Amino acid sequence: VTTFKVPEDFGSVLNKEVTGPTTENLIKSDFPVQSFKPKVQIPFQRLPGQCPREIEVERKKRLYLTFDIAQLLASEGIDSNQLMPRHRDPDNMPTIAEKKDPVFPIYLPLKIFDNEEYDCRTPEEWISLGLEPGSHDRKPVPGRALLPTDDVLGHEDPKSQKLIYEWIDVGVLDYDKETELYLVHKTDKNGLVRDEEGRPILNGGRTPEG
Repeated sequence: VTTFKVPEDFGSVLNKEVTGPTTENLIKSDFPVQSFKPKVQIPFQRLPGQCPREIEVERKKRLYLTFDIAQLLASEGIDSNQLMPRHRDPDNMPTIAEKKDPVFPIYLPLKIFDNEEYDCRTPEEWISLGLEPGSHDRKPVPGRALLPTDDVLGHEDPKSQKLIYEWIDVGVLDYDKETELYLVHKTDKNGLVRDEEGRPILNGGRTPEG
């Protein structure tokens, strides 16, 4: 009788065992597993003939993964870079021949058009998705935000004509009830939410010292 020998690189063997498409997150992530689960209005105990809750959740996850907000807006003729108000530039005002309105440029913030009546979760529920069972630390929640590609100029002058705004993957760290604004942090090239020292950002970035 011989002893069963486990391969030294056992992880690579498991990676080859994926038999088909899946929505499971197979890469290292700073986001909790439950933060990717969609909200469904289906009881946990089902009657015979009804769709199981787990299957409906999986269907929703696959459906939502096919959506891209930048592509959805572009299909309606909306340029995401033009959604943010900018300073007026009198020297480069468009003419009537360009079929653009030179008198009323975009100046209203998106917040004015925000509607929360059909949101499936409240801001507090979104943030609570970062809490894992048995842990006191709150992890970031995955999301996408319309942010400037230049972080330095974006902080100094968010309405600068030189800025380019794009939909960027972020980790949602916290929510402010008074201003109704979310605190987000851009993900790195590996999709992780880390600080300048490479450590995961927990509890909205607050340290034990406050």
